[in-house]
Amino acid sequence: MEEPRKHQVSLRGASAKEISRDALLEKVSQEREHRHYARRAASAAIFMQRVWRSYNVRRKVALELQEEWESLVKNQAELITGDFVSSSILRPFIFYITCLSIRRRKILSREINCMHTAFKILLDSINSTDSRKNICSLAVGTIEERRTWAYQAQKLISICSFLLGECDTSCAGSTDVVVLTSLALRLVVALTDLKSWKIVSDDNIGEADAAVKNLVCFMGSCKSGLYVSMRRYITKLDVCFSPKVKNIVQTDDKFLITASAITLAIRPFSLTTIDATGPGQFDSYSAVEQYCLYLLTIPWLTQRLPAVLLPALKHKSTLSPCMKILLISRDKIVKKMSDIDLSSMDCSLKVIPPFGWALANIIGLASGNEKDFLDSKSLNEGLEYASYVHVVTILADNLLAWLHNVGWNEKGNQNLDGKEGASEEPVSMQEAETVYGSLKTSFIDLFRPVCQQWHLKKLLEILKRYTHTDEAKILPPKNVESFGNLELLDIAYFYSYMLRIFAAFNPMVGPLPVLNMLSFTPGFLGNLWGVLESSIFGGNTHAIGDASQGKSKVSGRKKEEIDKKLKQPNKDGVNKWVNVLQKFTGKSQAEVDYADSADDHQVDEDSSDVWDIEPLRHGPQGISKDVSCLLHLFCATYSHLLLVLDDIEFYEKQVPFTLEQQRRIASVLNTLVYNGLSSSVGQQNGSLMDSAIRCLHLIYERDCRHQFCPPVLWLSPARKSRPTIAVAARTHEVLSANIRSEDAKVVHSAGSIITSMPHVFPFDERVQMFREFINMDKVSRKMAGEVSGPGSRAVEIVVRRDHIVEDGFRQLNSLGSRLKSSIHVSFVSESGLPEAGLDYGGLSKEFLTDISKAAFSPEYGLFSQTSTSDRLLIPNAAARHLENGIQMIEFLGRVVGKALYEGILLDYSFSHVFVQKLLGRYSFLDELSTLDPELYRNLMYVKHYDGDIKELCLDFTITEESFGKRHIIELKPGGKDVCVTNENKMQYVHAMADYKLNRQILPFSNAFYRGLTDLIFPSWLKLFNASEFNQLLSGGDHDIDVDDLRNNTRYTGGYSEGSRTVKLFWEVMKDFEPKERCMLLKFVTSCSRAPLLGFKYLQPAFTIHKVASDAPIWATFGGPDVERLPSASTCYNTLKLPTYKRSSTLKAKLRYAINSNAGFELS
Repeated sequence: MEEPRKHQVSLRGASAKEISRDALLEKVSQEREHRHYARRAASAAIFMQRVWRSYNVRRKVALELQEEWESLVKNQAELITGDFVSSSILRPFIFYITCLSIRRRKILSREINCMHTAFKILLDSINSTDSRKNICSLAVGTIEERRTWAYQAQKLISICSFLLGECDTSCAGSTDVVVLTSLALRLVVALTDLKSWKIVSDDNIGEADAAVKNLVCFMGSCKSGLYVSMRRYITKLDVCFSPKVKNIVQTDDKFLITASAITLAIRPFSLTTIDATGPGQFDSYSAVEQYCLYLLTIPWLTQRLPAVLLPALKHKSTLSPCMKILLISRDKIVKKMSDIDLSSMDCSLKVIPPFGWALANIIGLASGNEKDFLDSKSLNEGLEYASYVHVVTILADNLLAWLHNVGWNEKGNQNLDGKEGASEEPVSMQEAETVYGSLKTSFIDLFRPVCQQWHLKKLLEILKRYTHTDEAKILPPKNVESFGNLELLDIAYFYSYMLRIFAAFNPMVGPLPVLNMLSFTPGFLGNLWGVLESSIFGGNTHAIGDASQGKSKVSGRKKEEIDKKLKQPNKDGVNKWVNVLQKFTGKSQAEVDYADSADDHQVDEDSSDVWDIEPLRHGPQGISKDVSCLLHLFCATYSHLLLVLDDIEFYEKQVPFTLEQQRRIASVLNTLVYNGLSSSVGQQNGSLMDSAIRCLHLIYERDCRHQFCPPVLWLSPARKSRPTIAVAARTHEVLSANIRSEDAKVVHSAGSIITSMPHVFPFDERVQMFREFINMDKVSRKMAGEVSGPGSRAVEIVVRRDHIVEDGFRQLNSLGSRLKSSIHVSFVSESGLPEAGLDYGGLSKEFLTDISKAAFSPEYGLFSQTSTSDRLLIPNAAARHLENGIQMIEFLGRVVGKALYEGILLDYSFSHVFVQKLLGRYSFLDELSTLDPELYRNLMYVKHYDGDIKELCLDFTITEESFGKRHIIELKPGGKDVCVTNENKMQYVHAMADYKLNRQILPFSNAFYRGLTDLIFPSWLKLFNASEFNQLLSGGDHDIDVDDLRNNTRYTGGYSEGSRTVKLFWEVMKDFEPKERCMLLKFVTSCSRAPLLGFKYLQPAFTIHKVASDAPIWATFGGPDVERLPSASTCYNTLKLPTYKRSSTLKAKLRYAINSNAGFELS
């Protein structure tokens, strides 16, 4: 056991457990802090006691003064002089009212009575003609009297302003306050109006005028609190949207208060002399600034005020100073607008910022009714139009920036969960969206003047006036004087911002009202393009016009001398795509296949360069903000016009642009969009890209239907930098998968080039991408275990040849996407016996070919043919009345999807309108010519009819006939009672076209689309336009490349490439006409067209099988040849060719077989 340790003693004479140095310092610091805190607490307590004692003393003195004042006023009924009013009545009154009411922000009934008495005394004094009794005589008296009068008058204005802010005319129990406020404002109006002073004479008019002006300047300053109180008062007024109610003349105290308040608000403006250097002689700058801050930012200002008062606010003497202030101190005043009322912000200011309401109010105040606008003088009399346009542009720009900052996109969606505008009271998200939605709708209604055509026409008229006068002098940008200059660019900014604001605040309708007006204003679109054309092309527009002849200039050159292949990706372009791919797949660059796949696409490099617009090769980032604005407005407006522009106007009349101009427009948009997507533009250019892509699509689709652009135009931007097929396909799949899985917002990036503008890739490259997509899908299915080996998970079906459609529908329709698996078909002959043979892929091809032939036949009733010369397929409107009609069409969609998935060609083509639905695109009037040319001609006759359309006796109905019965369908509710007139004939034309192109076909196209997309992803289909889709389904040109077919032919049964009969066959094939070659191909493969990528991709491969025949040896020298006809196994793409000895016999037998359709049999 250890001995106990001895007590340790420090040699310094202290215990070993003494406090350390750091701890000692910390303890001392804490004690110092504690003493400091105690001193501060004691000081604060003393200060609070001092304030409380001061308050108590002041309140006690104020109450005593109030009692003495009441007694004095009660006993002093007569002989009240101006000096007496100032010293004995007004002086104590100001003191106790300030202490008892203003500082407490509360008005008691006793104070109401005192103020009522004091104001009446003051009004009587001001109205007195006796200078001794008139208090205003002090304003022209001695210096001391003037100072006293000025101080007391300013205090009175502050008290009256306080009363105005506390007045609530909507409250039932505030009658006394309303009457008192009316009396108070009468007093202020009298004090600040020299004409109300009865003591003014020629001797003192100068002094009196100076006194009034000083008082008006004080009233317009921040110290008076007039504009803040006025804002509080007006925001309590009811919002009235009915013009009939607003036009009623009111005479009650509420109206008098409002009228007096407006009078006082604009009274300081009479002293305003604002220029670019700042305010003038008096400090009325503050008044105008406060007017802008506190009145123009009131939600629904013009709807709260009586209509009779609005002309005062609309007058140029009121609006012009406001606009000048907004232009001079634009950033400063917008910042102040953002900071007002943050402590007591109502719902309308949470949804829309104050400068948003200022924007709406300025548009409403600057815009009169339509008659005012048609007057050649002004919008509002004497309004400075350039300032108006610039002010609206500045405020609209700030509003859009605010929307961006709070996460409110231009689709009208706002993050209600965010901190911005969060409500203090708990409300449900649904309630919040309802409130916000109604506010946004009523807010955007204030912008109705800008949707009127007279508004734009007046601005364009003013623009011409500026252009032809010295007013249009060039001034430095950002210079205040430059805001007095009006240019087309300013108007473009104006309406570009309006489009974005309408899109954000009115998502249901969007910018449609503005676009309707812009599109149909004569000359506006042409002027826009003229400015753009000169900015982008300069003086080189003629070079574009010569580009369409570029190919003919080099048609005689040797193949080796033709410019390099269109698809020659440069290093930077390829690396950009490769990097994107590597991020998703993790593959190295060495693993990426850069196989060249554009051998057949050679174009003239010089011609291609012309269509690749150099100033736009860096996308939206490479152009100025001004050009970006012009492009945005042009694209949005022109894309809207293209929707209603028919082919007669576009191609024959060539309005609003010639075809040459259309080609330039297409090249500009094509270059801009491609380079914008390649460089992944930011959100700030999102509106421009959206409108440019939409306009580009409409122009491209019109060119696909009726070509007016050279093919090289669409390919030129990507001729050097587009990625290889493998990289493009895999990147597209990864991005599409991310969007599908995460429902992410589509962004403008390099990966979206294929989906947004696939036409920059040659058609055969897109076909290869399509096959690449399918191959990747098969690989993914195999990895998922859906395909584990030959014959696994195959679908076994038994089909009767005379009931092929019904049996196929019954056994395959419920499979959905499982139809991607192999199909093993067993046929039952018409006699009811099973047919011999095993299906190794050929029978399934024959099944798809035969079922499509039967189901798409017009006699079956599901599909009919268009009345055009090419007789394209369109769903039959009567199919809905057939048993399982809609389900059968959905099944046929799966059949077509299976054929596309397996690469099997079907010799059918669908109507352009029907394919548009499958590609997710809406059809418009001009596309009706491809469906029903006769109806299209009739509608064009109605559209361009010069007389009274009532003579044609039309109404908004259409008559359909099915199974012998006629059905009348209304084009709009109550359409049978609506006659077609000259006013609504455009509605009739487009309603009729909409029904034929969209509404009638929609149930069938939706059903077909559901079936098709069970096997083919929609994003794959969007690589193609309507005509290209038909080519994808049924093959390429109406002729055959004999050499390509020969190089990809197999020989069986004893034949080889050197066999005599085989050589004779190829000689005969070259001698055949193109139509005969196609007929032979259909005889063998059941499709008359070659595969798009060549016969290398024909499945199964084209095969010539030897059929041994007994023919004498001398048949070669003129003896009798083989009599047997050729036959074919279409399921195996096999031609069974007897051993003919002479080419004449071979040609005759082949012609007989292909013209009589003989030989369609199963080996």
